[in-house]
Amino acid sequence: MEQDRSSQSRPPHVLVFPLPLQGHINSMIKLAELLAIAGFKLTFLNSHHNHERLVKFNNIAAHSERYPGFQFKTITDGLPLNHPRSGSWFLDMFEDTMELKMKESLREVLVNSSPPVDCIIGDGFLGFALDVAKELGIPIIFFRTSSPCCFWVYHSIPDIIQAGELPINGSEDMDRLITTVPGMETYLRCRDLPTFCRKLDIEDSSMKLVVKQTRKSLQADALILNTAEELDGPILSQIRTKCPRVYAVGPLHAQLNTRLNAKHGESYDHFSNTLWEVDKSCIFWLNKQPNRSVIYVSFGSITSTSREQLVELWYGLLNSKTKFLLVVRPNSVIGKDGEGEDVVMELMEKSKDRGYIVNWAPQEAVLNHPAIGGFFTHNGWNSTLESIVAGVPMICWPQFADQHVNSRVVSEVWKIGLDMKDVCDSKIVEKMVNDVMVDRKEEFAKSASEMAKVTNQCVNVGGSSYSNLDCLIEDIRIMSLKTHKK
Repeated sequence: MEQDRSSQSRPPHVLVFPLPLQGHINSMIKLAELLAIAGFKLTFLNSHHNHERLVKFNNIAAHSERYPGFQFKTITDGLPLNHPRSGSWFLDMFEDTMELKMKESLREVLVNSSPPVDCIIGDGFLGFALDVAKELGIPIIFFRTSSPCCFWVYHSIPDIIQAGELPINGSEDMDRLITTVPGMETYLRCRDLPTFCRKLDIEDSSMKLVVKQTRKSLQADALILNTAEELDGPILSQIRTKCPRVYAVGPLHAQLNTRLNAKHGESYDHFSNTLWEVDKSCIFWLNKQPNRSVIYVSFGSITSTSREQLVELWYGLLNSKTKFLLVVRPNSVIGKDGEGEDVVMELMEKSKDRGYIVNWAPQEAVLNHPAIGGFFTHNGWNSTLESIVAGVPMICWPQFADQHVNSRVVSEVWKIGLDMKDVCDSKIVEKMVNDVMVDRKEEFAKSASEMAKVTNQCVNVGGSSYSNLDCLIEDIRIMSLKTHKK
């Protein structure tokens, strides 16, 4: 292998291309940084809109200083810059607008790239990248940023329909077990499927799009998943029956911390890659709270709540015995003009003694703060992994995408939290917060701590994810050697 490396005239050039959403950018930029640490040349291809937000709220220039071979390039996501990009906009716009424009732009970037791109790491939802890669003769690896369990459920949807287990017939059917997803037969219910599976129309366009992109992912040269063998082993075995080359290299944020600390020491300044302005004042507030006394409440970068839901959540939190740190993004409360902002101001005023409300929090720092004892979350995959690594038990309130599957795995398989899907009632919120933070505190803290220990070992030297990342790095080197020789 050493001989191969020395004969290579330049480091491999990898283009990383995420779906233009915060959760996808978050994990893919971490993977890009890990490849930069390995000495690769990196091009991170972002949408104009998201790159502007990255530049606004993060020190992007420092990225290029730290990694001379790391560059950002931008293309259109097909929408005007002032488009709100809220809710499921990318599903609605994908096939009519985004796919055509992004495909053409991607081809242009690749054709004009100097030095040439040796390997593409594309977001697994952007199946058109496979067509462009094949046309240009460039190896492509797909990175699926959702959980492996959800990827496997997406892949299995045609089988579920064929077996007659979809569509779902009414609310009494919601707790019926789904038996046609191999490896998940004992715990996956209708209620735990992605929300588009609740539609009576099994020809639903969102469902068909997700299935199409998922099955196309398996045609790539390999698949990267942000998990560890120890977390998702049984499901990884199932996925490998369809795609033998699967690299489980996660949790990526923990793997990145491990490698940066080894290279530069513990006090090293880690990059943020948020698309929102972080309010660090919440850390000073947490510093004044006792250990494991606060529940952190955040529903991610896309979820919107109605005024009524926010009030129910807030009363549940207020009536519990626990202090809380609540994130309410600007414009995330659905209501008439200004009504959402009014209710937030009103709640902030009333919460002074018990809670703290911010627009956006530095989540990794918050979850690792000793004052945090629980995480009330939407169960996006990045948030779920960050909670696992920090050893923080969860209350799960999923909204869409992979979140319903994730919340079931958290509560039923890993037993490190409670699942509150499909309800938003202050009494239930109060009970679940008290269960996690008071009445069953030690039970949940113990199981979350054990899972954190196992997961953190995976990203240390000799751990499964650490070794899998080394294999990925080596395989990209070999791929690029073959590309050079063409």
